[in-house]
Amino acid sequence: MDKYQKQALQVAKEVVIKFIEVGRISPANFGQNFDVIYKDIIRTMSGMTAGDGSREEELAERETDE
Repeated sequence: MDKYQKQALQVAKEVVIKFIEVGRISPANFGQNFDVIYKDIIRTMSGMTAGDGSREEELAERETDE
């Protein structure tokens, strides 16, 4: 695991913990949310921005699961 992945992991952990504290995420759906948050942080760190189409497939897949 490289330096950026470790930093992204730490940031994602802190974000998820904060969301759990304020009640936006429950421990029951931690895994599902952590993955999305971690991937978004990695995309941000790599320079990809929102609206670049990188999440369209993932979001469509989540909608069909619900």
